[in-house]
Parts: sequence; C-alpha cells; structure tokens
Amino acid sequence: MTLISSNPYRVGRASLVAVTLLSIAALAGAQQPDAGQPQAASAAQPAPTPLPPQPAVFHDLIPTDQLGFLADYDGKMPKDIERDKRFRHIEGLITPNTTYFYHYDRELSETRDLMLDEAPMPISVRDGRYVMVASADGPDQHMHGRGFIWIDMQTGMGLGGVYFKPSNGEPTPTLTIFSKQLTDTYLGMSQLPPEFLVDLNQWALIARVHSTSPRYFIAANKKKYALIHDGDFCAHAEGTAAPPEDECEEMNAEAADADLEAAWFMKATGHLSDATAYLLEPEFDAWFVVRQRACGNGVACRVVYTRRKTQELLAR
Repeated sequence: MTLISSNPYRVGRASLVAVTLLSIAALAGAQQPDAGQPQAASAAQPAPTPLPPQPAVFHDLIPTDQLGFLADYDGKMPKDIERDKRFRHIEGLITPNTTYFYHYDRELSETRDLMLDEAPMPISVRDGRYVMVASADGPDQHMHGRGFIWIDMQTGMGLGGVYFKPSNGEPTPTLTIFSKQLTDTYLGMSQLPPEFLVDLNQWALIARVHSTSPRYFIAANKKKYALIHDGDFCAHAEGTAAPPEDECEEMNAEAADADLEAAWFMKATGHLSDATAYLLEPEFDAWFVVRQRACGNGVACRVVYTRRKTQELLAR
C-alpha cells in the first residue's frame, strides 16, 4: 500500500501505520542485493527481516507556543488564515528560500501561495493537533496546481507540498514535498511522519493526486531529490480485502519506474530545485532494453530490477 492512493482498498487511519511498516519491510526485503551472498548459507537459514528505514529527522522545530492560534481556523478557508501575519511567519519557517519551476522560474513561496489560492479547501485541525491548509481541483487541471501546508502543533514539525502537471518535457505529473526542517538527501515516503502521511493520503484523494507519479522533496539546502515510493500497493491490513494482485503489482511497477525517472532526472540536472526539461541520456534508453531482456513480461522482476537501478543512481 502506498500512502497516496485512490484505490478502493485504502485502509483507515487506525491501521495505516502498521500496514506501512509491513509493506516497507516487504519491499526492503525485495531490494536487498544478492551479490556476494553465499548460496549455501542462504539455503540453510532464512534471511533476517530488514528493519524499517529510520524516520526523517526534523531540525529547527517551530516553538509550540507560536502555534496555538491555528486551532481557531479549523473549518475556515485558506484566505482567512493567509491574512494572519503569524501564519505567514510560520510559512516562512517551513518553505525553503529557493526557486521552483511552475510554468516558469519563480520563488517557491510564490508557487505555494498561487496553489493555495486555487480551489481552496476548508482548513482541517485534526485531533486538535494536525493542521492542513490546502487546495484541490483547480479550474484547469493541466495548468493549475494544488498544494498544502501541514503543521503538527505539538511537535512544531511543518511540511508543504505542491502538485501539478508540467508541460515542458520533465516527468509529469509531479508531487514535491518541501521543508526547511529537513536535512536528509535521501528519503522514502515511509520516513515522513505517519500522521502527516494520513493527512496527505486524505488530501491526495480529494486533489486527485496520481499515486504512482514521480515525486521529490526540497530540503533546507535548497536542493531537490527524488522521494521514493517505498510502500507496497499489494499490502493490506489484516481482516481487509486484498487488492487484485495483477493490478497492485502493476502499480508497484509503475511506481518503481517513476522513482527511476525522478532519480535520473535529478542526477542529470544536479538536484536544482527549478530544474526543467531534459533529454533522456542514451544510457537510460539502453538500460530499459537490458531490463526487458532480463525480465520479459515478469512484473515482479521488473520492480526489483528497476529499484536496484534507482538505488544505484542514488548511491545507496
């Protein structure tokens, strides 16, 4: 199960975290390199279950005594909170000071504001703690984006996101998460806060975010990196219906392809936050030919083969 999903087998919030950890462990096991592993030893005993990746570390958390006022905006519209200087200050603490390509180069903060103005959603303060200021379904889905600002009032963590469909030749559609509080240069979706993923999932369903599209994150260093799909679309909570195997395996393969394309794109453009269109290197096309020869129509082989190449590009 991925945490941005529009399929009917999405689980509820209570079981979301458990399913995520289960799916990450399963996928991590499939990604383990087999080179150098003695065949006799592997036959004699099962491989140890891989540990889930470590959660992302957030730095420079927003003081919680500056966040209490956010609860007063529950149910109101983004235009209301955007007039509050306290919220504008918080947005500045979350949004990296860098440029972003949204139809043309502009400040990421400008992109954020433009997207929040498109078809805004009522502000949500879930459990009196998790704040989501967001927009969805702009009037022209090919030109207008959707975005959000998310804040945990009890920890001071904050993240933003922008989603749109570039028309300049780069991977599309694309979701980019950003935060000044992030210093990692490698992240999978499961390393982001679980409660953030719950709210992200809910927003994505409304905003019609493609569950297997390329995704990135912009960190405090103002660079953009591939954000890896590290869940399993075939995972499901105990007691819930399993998704059709052929459909979920194909979605795993699509997500793996998207990760590879995103990683290749960022490597080719030097991780610039405003990177635009690029030409696929001949090496990229040649690699797909090799994969086709190795895997044929085998979807599981395609997923493993592709994720290994992605990890190679990410120097993992």
